[in-house]
Amino acid sequence: MSEVLRIENLSAGYDALGVLHNIDFTVQAGERIGIIGLNGHGKSTLLRAIAGLTGWQSGSIKLNGVEIGGVRSQGPGRFTHQIVRRGLALMPQGDALFHGLTVADHLDSGAYTRRAWRERMRRRERMLEVFPPLAKLLSVPVGRLSGGERRMVSLARGLMADASLLLIDEPSLGLAPKISKGLIEALMRIDLGSGAMVIAEQNLSRLEGAMTRLVTLHAGKLKGGAAANMGLLGGHH
Repeated sequence: MSEVLRIENLSAGYDALGVLHNIDFTVQAGERIGIIGLNGHGKSTLLRAIAGLTGWQSGSIKLNGVEIGGVRSQGPGRFTHQIVRRGLALMPQGDALFHGLTVADHLDSGAYTRRAWRERMRRRERMLEVFPPLAKLLSVPVGRLSGGERRMVSLARGLMADASLLLIDEPSLGLAPKISKGLIEALMRIDLGSGAMVIAEQNLSRLEGAMTRLVTLHAGKLKGGAAANMGLLGGHH
């Protein structure tokens, strides 16, 4: 089993605020990892640090064996496009959609890399298999959709990318339990191949029993040490 992600001694934050402290975290190919923690304890910052979107950070982050971390103090996002091309897709908290654009427009915008753009029609069909309600909504502006439908669009857009590591931040945020359950089940049906998926959630019950592994993030630290050695709370999918 190959490593998709290896993080060593990662610290990160914004301005003078330190949020993450000496994080060690490893994700293997084929794994679905859940990061559980309350709001404000660093889940979003960890995903943003992997994507190069924090104000500052230090430590090693390797994506498919290539260093994408290190010491960085320049503006957030300066190298994110390069990280995305190396195989990262980040689906941020909330929807971050353009209400005047259609569902199809949003899906196509997720096909960011050259290969993904060439294959966008086939990838779009695959997303409609994962999220069937979107099939009848392709020409509808997302501003007219329900909260659950908008979340499907947001997730599907990220899944259109040519990514080996999928980072998904709070997919159930603000949604009714039944809708949240359906979204998580849809994500579990995705064939990761040689890739991996990391989902950040504050609600343990949303992920329990569905993920390969669950780890806990509290006050900017992974509870119990290196996540690669933790089988906390979860079972195998």
